[in-house]
Amino acid sequence: MHDRELYAQILGIAAPWRVKDVILRLQEGEVEVHLARDENSLLSCPECGKVCSGYDSRERRWRHLDTCQYQTILVAKVPRVECSEHGIKQIKVPWAEPQSRFTALFEALVIDWLQEASITGVKRGMKLTWDEVDGVMRRAVERGLARRSVTLPEDIGIDEKSFQKRHEFVTVVTDKKESHVLHVADGRGKECLDAFYHQFTPEDLEAVKSVSMDMWEPYISSTKEHVPDAEHKIAFDKFHVAKHLGDAVDKVRRQENKELQRQGDTSLVGTKYLWLMNPENSKEDTWRDFAPLRQSSLRTARAWAIKEAAMQLWSYRREWWARRAWKFWYAWAIRSGLEPVKKVARMVKNHLDGIVTAVVKGATNATAEGVNSVIQWIKYTARGYRNRERFRIAIYFHLGGLDLYPAGVKR
Repeated sequence: MHDRELYAQILGIAAPWRVKDVILRLQEGEVEVHLARDENSLLSCPECGKVCSGYDSRERRWRHLDTCQYQTILVAKVPRVECSEHGIKQIKVPWAEPQSRFTALFEALVIDWLQEASITGVKRGMKLTWDEVDGVMRRAVERGLARRSVTLPEDIGIDEKSFQKRHEFVTVVTDKKESHVLHVADGRGKECLDAFYHQFTPEDLEAVKSVSMDMWEPYISSTKEHVPDAEHKIAFDKFHVAKHLGDAVDKVRRQENKELQRQGDTSLVGTKYLWLMNPENSKEDTWRDFAPLRQSSLRTARAWAIKEAAMQLWSYRREWWARRAWKFWYAWAIRSGLEPVKKVARMVKNHLDGIVTAVVKGATNATAEGVNSVIQWIKYTARGYRNRERFRIAIYFHLGGLDLYPAGVKR
């Protein structure tokens, strides 16, 4: 089999295209495969498919999968047509998508590697530029979003994620059942969530059963405006309540630690993570050594006991009993005399309906928190993003559950 026939078979080249020549460039480490098109074959507009007259031809190059250790480059003069409706357009070629400098199979390989490694690693391993790798990711997400038919799940999670060290955020909406990101928007204002809800019909919105979120007023306001009976569907999950209470315990500890150190008492020095750890995940010896502190008369021990008591209130399944238990807890927290704890208690009281809904329905934002951990990995492997659009594209690429491959390519 001649090299032209071999590459025609490998590339799947068929009429009206053919392999015209194969050139090995040893010094450049490349194999050039020159393709030609039958001049007598009909030309059609890539937009409408109408047969059109030719306008001119332009030479283009595409990188393909390597042949052994050599980079393989496809070269072809691609005709342009003049369509009466769409103007001058370049015809489609079967081996690559429009505007891409890579063949579909090569883009699929880059996509596979991007799902396993950082942009920097893929760039280095495949001898591409950062912008080339980013371009593959961007086109993949554009394809995926265009193909996706968004349906509103019964249970969704809403959270914000910091974009950079500054106070910049993106809003992330997640399908809690599938763990897929449905929507990413700049900022965390009301309009960010409004844009998501506006995609759906009143019937779609009415079918929503729960919306898990933090106690962030813009998200609450948007959900109440768009989701019918939202007062009974908004759920403020355990993870965010635990975070607020953990912060309150740490504030009490820091203040008390300063006072004790002035008296020469170092009993709270180096104990920060003991007070913040989850008892269910603690090692037996750590929990045993922690006993004298948590059973002491320290204000920090009292704050910790109030925090842990709140964590036990998520097992109720009847609304009346859950509401009653939280009201007892609120009274205890307010009487504690610990201002950071009292501040969280007031917040709990103001959002008690959403907390009780989360308790009774067993609603949790754990899926959104898991998504956030992946987003944190995305930020780390990219070593930061220069703009939020690239950050948004990366989130959709890794977490959108999208069909990313070029047309005709399957994993």
